[in-house]
Amino acid sequence: MEIWRWVFIGILFLADFIVKIEPFKLGRSQPTERISGSAGDVLEDDPVGRLKVFVYELPSKYNKKILQKDPRCLNHMFAAEIYMHRFLLSSPVRTLNPEEADWFYTPVYTTCDLTPNGLPLPFKSPRMMRSAIQLISSNWPYWNRTEGADHFFLVPHDFGACFHYQEEKAIERGILPMLQRATLVQTFGQRNHVCLKEGSITIPPYAPPQKMQTHLIPEKTPRSIFVYFRGLFYDVGNDPEGGYYARGARAAVWENFKDNPLFDISTEHPTTYYEDMQRAVFCLCPLGWAPWSPRLVEAVIFGCIPVIIADDIVLPFADAIPWEEIGVYVDEKDVPNLDTILTSIPPEVILRKQRLLANPSMKQAMLFPQPAQSGDAFHQVLNGLARKLPHDKSVYLKPGERVLNWTAGPVGDLKPW
Repeated sequence: MEIWRWVFIGILFLADFIVKIEPFKLGRSQPTERISGSAGDVLEDDPVGRLKVFVYELPSKYNKKILQKDPRCLNHMFAAEIYMHRFLLSSPVRTLNPEEADWFYTPVYTTCDLTPNGLPLPFKSPRMMRSAIQLISSNWPYWNRTEGADHFFLVPHDFGACFHYQEEKAIERGILPMLQRATLVQTFGQRNHVCLKEGSITIPPYAPPQKMQTHLIPEKTPRSIFVYFRGLFYDVGNDPEGGYYARGARAAVWENFKDNPLFDISTEHPTTYYEDMQRAVFCLCPLGWAPWSPRLVEAVIFGCIPVIIADDIVLPFADAIPWEEIGVYVDEKDVPNLDTILTSIPPEVILRKQRLLANPSMKQAMLFPQPAQSGDAFHQVLNGLARKLPHDKSVYLKPGERVLNWTAGPVGDLKPW
């Protein structure tokens, strides 16, 4: 342990004079480094003039009335579906003429069904989505032309349009059959997984920009914490035997580093959580029940290098954000070597990652601010949709042609909503 004490002291000293990256603040210039190559250009693309979106006007029971019943949905990590709807209603890409639309958007708040503890219940979501699609296919001709191939849907559940919070059951369910041809905009992303279809757009979970803004600390505060994490290591209630939750990765973090002075890790969630992230060099972003979490957004916003522990994860806007340059990937099997991996990163590499993280466009792309701002997550979604244009002629069906099986899926999904 003596050697760790001296390593820790050395890192503290190093952090005090080289790791003083300014925290995020809208509208403020920061020491930064531009993203090299095409990724930087993509991140700063302006979607206006490159696509037109028609927003279906649905009965309020699909969106506004649901939100009125439970305003907590506005601050939930799944709230992107609400804010995307609001953004599109006043966006210059919106068209009121469906005949000139490139994309069609159906505003359904499928995650706004929360338990008293604030956990989302996805059990009604498939029926709600089916109901909305049946409505637009009956009242407008545009769905039937392509069976949804020129439509996009926000599905920010744990496992997207598989609509379940447990992976085994999500895999068993699969993506809702009626959404098989649509473009899905979702927080879940994992390669070679049944709940991520080709062509989906992976987005960050919602994190309240104003709340983070109020927790900024003086920009010259040194980063005196080497590795930081707050959260569960075991989920005894849902995984009493252990090993299933986070595929054992979080348990391995705790068992190997709970007594390591380089690691500030705990299950406690202090009121200084955001401030602590701004004092840390590395922030652990391990998988939980799903591979993603708001920690990734928080780490980027607060300039803490994200340590991504989630095999095969597909990160938000991966074609625009150079995650390998700003973060550190650690395979789940290598968690016991986490200390060696992180202490082996040269200081100049750490500095460059922090300069990239300080890039305002990088931070902006992770947020859904109100009102919207140039380059934010709303615009990155539109950029992703614009890059899919023009639609291939093969997406348009012949009159009377049908591809989707409207009666497929679990029997419970077929009940009226």
